[in-house]
Amino acid sequence: MVEEERPDLISNLPEEVLQLIISMIPFKEAIQKIILSTAWRSLVNPFQVNLEYDWIQSTNIESREKMKKSIGSFLKSCDNSPQTSKLYLQSTEGNDHKHFGICAKGSHGEFLLDFPVQKKEVPFNFDLILEPECSSFSSIRRLYLRSVSHFVGNLVVDLFAGFQFLETLNLEKCVGLQNIDIRSHDYLKKLVIVDCPNIISITLSAPNLESFSYQGVLSTIQLNYIQHLVDFTLNLRDGLGHNNFDSEDVISLISSLRDVEILTISGWFIELLCSAGVIFERLGFLFDKLKELHIIDPKISQKTLNSFACFLNITPFLEKLFAEVDESSSPVECPFIHQYWHEPHLWMDYATVKSTASQLKYLKFIKLTGFKSESDLILLMDLLLHKAVNLKQMILISSERDSWMVARIPQSQLKFYSKRRCTVISCPNTDVSIVLIDARDEA
Repeated sequence: MVEEERPDLISNLPEEVLQLIISMIPFKEAIQKIILSTAWRSLVNPFQVNLEYDWIQSTNIESREKMKKSIGSFLKSCDNSPQTSKLYLQSTEGNDHKHFGICAKGSHGEFLLDFPVQKKEVPFNFDLILEPECSSFSSIRRLYLRSVSHFVGNLVVDLFAGFQFLETLNLEKCVGLQNIDIRSHDYLKKLVIVDCPNIISITLSAPNLESFSYQGVLSTIQLNYIQHLVDFTLNLRDGLGHNNFDSEDVISLISSLRDVEILTISGWFIELLCSAGVIFERLGFLFDKLKELHIIDPKISQKTLNSFACFLNITPFLEKLFAEVDESSSPVECPFIHQYWHEPHLWMDYATVKSTASQLKYLKFIKLTGFKSESDLILLMDLLLHKAVNLKQMILISSERDSWMVARIPQSQLKFYSKRRCTVISCPNTDVSIVLIDARDEA
């Protein structure tokens, strides 16, 4: 039987209702819906221009200036518009005409530059030096750069010079981009760099930056004159890449993060630091403002666990801890780096690591997600229950998304849990057990 097609009830709603819906969707998602759905395209401001652009002249200053003026005219024409507006960029190669880029201006100061269709040749590597010089585009507060390549890199640099009041910058899927240098941007508060596989270095001078999120391969990150950073993410889900590891550069980065309150970091990176000779308790500083720590890794082995335990020794005021096994990220084998001096745990057994672990008196909440190895999970839970002396809640989310409350119970009290839906795990060489209580019983 052929399944009856369901009516599209949303698309048949009055235009003013659709406008309200679109205004409540995050800007990037709204743009995707408008581009992909003919039913939603009527919501776009009718100001749409096809701008022809010759790739052969893409590095010509005069050609770039024309492009910049056209985009500037587009931004000014829809400056006070309550709707999302689009500008199509069209390339010409002989008699062939096709769209190679889309500009979109939101009603709340958002601007998207997306170049999804580009030349078939493999793009060259390129750098971006972004420095605001004037307030030509003063209404733009959030800039999204997607799929930028060397073909349009100079154009992006030219445009960025006019975004003096920019507060948020997102770079996504920029193949070939190797070095990013953002200079003296006093208004920038948030920077996100995601899926730029060729990144080697990031240099940032933004004194009022509050949030920085990086996801990709290991790269050199240099933070200059940044005094208000609160939230930092270093998700190295794509591994080492082809970049060289320099422990001095990494120590400099860690030192610049000492005042953050929220930190997200790859577990294997902490292990790599230990193997490379970094002894956390000899760094000369503590993460004494850190309140929330997220550890992400494709697999948390015992070496990673022990390195993690040593890192926790320099987070004395930690309040929330999240550890997640993310199997969608690339598995990373830390390279062997011969060092005479390194964290003592590298030649200690788990019992010794546990006995030397300092207590975390302020740690009240722990969430563990996605673990499949029961032995590694038991060691981690045992360690954290030992360190967090004032813990109020530990939650375990299995890889099948089942939810459990975790408690460390003396074996003499296990009889009180016999009638509850729970799993009891014995801890070797101790008189306590870890009890996993079905979260539905605690609801």
